Amino acid sequence: MTGQPSQQVDGDPGAENLLRARRLGIETLHEAVVFMRADCPVCRSEGFDAHARVKLSRGERSVIATLYHVTTDMVAIDEAGLSETAWKDLGLSEGDVVRASHPHPLVSLSRVRGKVYGERLDGVALGEIIGDIVAHRYSDVHLSALVTACSSQGLDHDETVALTAAMVQAGERLSWDVRPVVDKHSVGGLPGNRTTPIIVAIAAACGLTMPKTSSRAITSPAGTADTMETMAPVNLDIAAMRRVVEQEGGCIVWGGAVHLSPADDTIIRIERALELDSPGQLVASVLSKKIAAGSTHLVIDMPVGPTAKVRSAMAA
Repeated sequence: MTGQPSQQVDGDPGAENLLRARRLGIETLHEAVVFMRADCPVCRSEGFDAHARVKLSRGERSVIATLYHVTTDMVAIDEAGLSETAWKDLGLSEGDVVRASHPHPLVSLSRVRGKVYGERLDGVALGEIIGDIVAHRYSDVHLSALVTACSSQGLDHDETVALTAAMVQAGERLSWDVRPVVDKHSVGGLPGNRTTPIIVAIAAACGLTMPKTSSRAITSPAGTADTMETMAPVNLDIAAMRRVVEQEGGCIVWGGAVHLSPADDTIIRIERALELDSPGQLVASVLSKKIAAGSTHLVIDMPVGPTAKVRSAMAA
């Protein structure tokens, strides 16, 4: 910890807003976080308050991170302490220097505010929103506003279709040399209704191809991926998933590990914290993952009842 002013970091007295990057080893899931001293010259000169959004740049890479002020010696006055997500997104090595600046306003946030007040979201708006989410430009506060707006105002048919398409386009997409490629999904909401391991085993034994991606819990005690993880690994990447399917005919993997419809995993994390799972987002979540996984045929299991997520046959 040198205590030197930030503008001296690269040896150029005229350089501004440069800080030594320090890896803190703090896991914040998908949200990029940066820690700076409250008395840091960059914070003072730029007016970076705690919880501000700060753009960090290194070469051609950049990330928008949430700022937390530090009042101890955890980081030096000329350092920026980075969470694991921020560090990996910037592709940093120890001793690298990052530039801190104000990010451009997010145009897509105006779309979210419009939804809060009842405006519809078209395909262009949803494409912008999902693109910013995948690029980690949304903080958890922004994501919470989106999830709440879509839950309270609802998504109509066209909005749900557009959201599904935007989520598919934002991630990787698998293709298979066989047809049909089958899948099933339960909307969940009830404890203990774990049929997926049985169905995948039967379908694969009958010669069907079933690359099953499953989610972790949102509003129930455990999701399919959580349950399957007690018996076998589910954090498989795409290469491992392909090997299993080619060898066995089927698999059960956590969708978040294969980066299919990556925006969905980010949104689910917020839905889980808020205990919200609106119909439009639920449908887009399910279908985007299945389309991205290359499925051609899908069975949806929808438990209905007074204590289920879906309360009536009409709602189903």
